[in-house]
Amino acid sequence: MTLPILRCAVLDDFQGVATSSADWSSLADRVEVTSFREHHGSEDELAAALAGFDIVVTLRERVPFPATLFARLPRLKLLIASGMHNSVIDHAAAAAHGVTVCGTASSGTPPVELTWALLLGLARGIVQENTALREGGPWQSTVGADLHGRTLGLLGFGRIGALVARVGLAFGMEVLVWSRSLTDERAAEAGVRRAKSKEELLRESDFVSVHLASNAETHGLIGAAELALMKPDAYLVNTSRAAIVDQDALLAALTEGRIAGAALDVFDVEPLPADHPLRTAPRLLATPHLGYVSQDNYRRYFGEAVEDIEAFLEGEPIRRLG
Repeated sequence: MTLPILRCAVLDDFQGVATSSADWSSLADRVEVTSFREHHGSEDELAAALAGFDIVVTLRERVPFPATLFARLPRLKLLIASGMHNSVIDHAAAAAHGVTVCGTASSGTPPVELTWALLLGLARGIVQENTALREGGPWQSTVGADLHGRTLGLLGFGRIGALVARVGLAFGMEVLVWSRSLTDERAAEAGVRRAKSKEELLRESDFVSVHLASNAETHGLIGAAELALMKPDAYLVNTSRAAIVDQDALLAALTEGRIAGAALDVFDVEPLPADHPLRTAPRLLATPHLGYVSQDNYRRYFGEAVEDIEAFLEGEPIRRLG
């Protein structure tokens, strides 16, 4: 008996590389893959687009899957999320609707590399100077901020934060870390100094980089009061989670020139609306959530998504979440 072909949707395939980043041929006679290059901005749009699909692959935590959405997708049987943690999927609702949720591995090095690309871009005015050079503007208009001998403040010292610290040390920076789990002993072993409070870190740092998980304790952790503690010539970088930094407060600080600049790779709403004020904010270097977007990571995400689908079809799901 010929089994029916299952339909698989890949969400937010902005670059159109989902099917070329991995070998899907093992599924060719069992699964039909459709990638969506445009983001679905509402639950109604998403429910309509996914109504005919049995499998969905979603990237990171951009697309929420609440109970109301699962109720509107009775055909859905397998949901795959890149990474092994996803806070915007209602796992209890998935189980109640008979949906298996699986994940994939995710490398911490791409966000580390992007963090440094943004920090260096800020410090040396790369975007301004490149634009001026290409458009016939002034030959040199900025004076770069030095890294050597300056203080890099890290909010969070997990897998990614620890790697960011190692690069900072290589640049000859003093690295100051605030983390609830960090001890003086571990800090000494890593060659960093433990801040007694986030306030101390914000006051003393020349560059502040955010590397914390998104949860109830970290939402709004950096607001107007915290930004006011930063030096007027200091910079803030957030490649972690948008909710950790109050974007309205940051926009005000940038507009009023109360800090030297900021770099963001994450936003409260993604994709960022065309008329959003952050698109034209002064002193801001911004990228469209590229932290995880690298060739190796995409090979890992989609390659393991194929493995997840194969295992599910064999009746033995792997890398289950929830």
